[in-house]
Amino acid sequence: MTPVPAFTTLGAGSTTILMLHGIVGGHLAFAPQVESFASAGYRAVAWDMPGYGHSAPIEPYTFKGLAQSCIHLIETLKCGHVVLLGHSMGGMVAQEVVARRPEIVSRLILCGTSPAFGRPDGEDYIAERTAPLAAGRSMAELAETLVPQMVGPASLPEGVRLATHCMGRVPAATYRRALECIVTFDRRGNLGNIHVPTLLLAGEHDRNTPPATMKEMAEEIPCSTYFEMQGIGHLQNLEAPDDFDGLVLNFLALPNRLLH
Repeated sequence: MTPVPAFTTLGAGSTTILMLHGIVGGHLAFAPQVESFASAGYRAVAWDMPGYGHSAPIEPYTFKGLAQSCIHLIETLKCGHVVLLGHSMGGMVAQEVVARRPEIVSRLILCGTSPAFGRPDGEDYIAERTAPLAAGRSMAELAETLVPQMVGPASLPEGVRLATHCMGRVPAATYRRALECIVTFDRRGNLGNIHVPTLLLAGEHDRNTPPATMKEMAEEIPCSTYFEMQGIGHLQNLEAPDDFDGLVLNFLALPNRLLH
């Protein structure tokens, strides 16, 4: 039996929002949203992806396995279906879940993510990002260098500090496995099969996932809404949490008939 991933939860609303963090995150990366969404009347849940926080790692570390872990968590929450919110690699896991079990997702929110790795240099990509670790640097030291490169000029300093803290807590072995996993992702062929209302949020200064990539995704997903956050980079929910939360809550407040 697959172990249930660790998660944090707040609120007792009838609608569950399940948040899936990115490669440098953890459940704390959604701390502002857990509080905000619970205050708005939702049941807010943020997981630790396998290998992160207190979640046991999985073997093999693949998107199939990550999706199965997420589905297991949804079934354990006994909520029938969820609003699935995925950032970066978490957005890829969300796409994988929707492809495998579309009936358990009522709405989809994708942030700073893409439908595929889409580059031919997967091994070079992994080597470049793990080279500092091989040279003896810690994840905390790596975070001090990488996180400032991910954000935009309008980012909230407190959010940047929280992002740096989260990345510093990621086990180096998990970071390597996640990088090896991410280069295998390709769900481009499934975008047209996503039939739940979908919100795509891009950051104007996101160099990891340029806005044009997410705009193209929105054009492929039948029932989608696209929004670009100005002055913001890759970590939208931490760089501008109030704006981010407002966009998500406004989207969730719209009745389905206005989204189709």
